[in-house]
Amino acid sequence: MTHVSLTADKATGPVNTGPAVSIWRSIPIGAWLGVLPFIAFALMFLIVPTLFLVSSAFVDRAGNFTLQNIIDLGTEQVVNAFSISIRISAASAFFGALIGLAMALAIIRGRLPSAIRSTVMTFSGVASNFAGLPLAFAFIATLGRLGLVTVILKTVFGFDLYKSGFNLLSFVGLTLTYLYFQIPLMILIIAPAIDGLKKEWSEAASTLGASRLQFWLYIGLPVLWPNLLGTLSLLFANAFGAIATAYALTGSSLNIVPILLYAQIRGDVLHNPGLGAALALGMIAITAIANVLYIVVRTRAERWLK
Repeated sequence: MTHVSLTADKATGPVNTGPAVSIWRSIPIGAWLGVLPFIAFALMFLIVPTLFLVSSAFVDRAGNFTLQNIIDLGTEQVVNAFSISIRISAASAFFGALIGLAMALAIIRGRLPSAIRSTVMTFSGVASNFAGLPLAFAFIATLGRLGLVTVILKTVFGFDLYKSGFNLLSFVGLTLTYLYFQIPLMILIIAPAIDGLKKEWSEAASTLGASRLQFWLYIGLPVLWPNLLGTLSLLFANAFGAIATAYALTGSSLNIVPILLYAQIRGDVLHNPGLGAALALGMIAITAIANVLYIVVRTRAERWLK
């Protein structure tokens, strides 16, 4: 019986290796060569550095395994740094999304000339990538103690901006600076979703007697809500990982996680590379959660806009 079974199996032809192997074999070599630069880039600048940070977070200065670096994340200084960073990121993401949504609705659904939309979209593409030292210098020259706007308000209108409680090197000042690139990024991301709102929906709602406000409350915003939630997550991650602008603007006067991380790795006083790696690991975890939330919500939203 066993001999007959083996013979029958051979007669049926080659063994089916499954759909996964078939898919791999069907991909041409040229496609692999085309995607090879991306794979190499991801390995060198994303996967390998992340693995290095993970391993460094569990090593002390002598090179021995330790959990002390992870335990030190619960110290008051580190907790305060994460708290300030999360609050700044959340505030800049919320107000950036709110203002960006209003601007996007105005240039896309409003009755503004088409030239305004192209101008705003072009500026948003530039401003969303304008950060670091140039952005910090621009805000210091504009809203610093001797900035242009500060001097004009004081000499022309008699209003002292800094005596009223404003300080550019503070929570409010850094949040305001982040809005410069958060608002344009919101416009770029939410514009395709607003374009996906079909005109037939508003026409049908108007035919049934719904007002413009009712259309947005019961149709427009519910359809845009997944995109809004996903964009909020992306804006939060974008602000949470920013360091160049914050460091150039505030130096070490504001205790946020990226600056504390830099001080632990490169500083002369707070020099603990292991704790710096643990801080980076915590930042990766928070930004990963925000990005995964964005991807999941974005995928769900695309089904509504097809």
